[in-house]
Amino acid sequence: MLQNLTGWHALIVLAIVVLVFGAAKLPALARSVGQSIRILRTEAAEPCTDTPAPTVDDTRAQADSASVPPSPVPAPPRMS
Repeated sequence: MLQNLTGWHALIVLAIVVLVFGAAKLPALARSVGQSIRILRTEAAEPCTDTPAPTVDDTRAQADSASVPPSPVPAPPRMS
């Protein structure tokens, strides 16, 4: 299907894009697409560091909270 596309087809598609978005908005549209691609590349290249490694204080706080029993949760009212 894409093998039959020629330069004329590309010009027609470009003309339709200019008519839909307007010539004034095309640079802003191209800029935002480029910025989105840059952000995607940097996010894909960076290792996942959303959760930091636990520190000594964090492990102590977890140990202290583990010794406290959880409070009971009341049962929801029964529907009859």
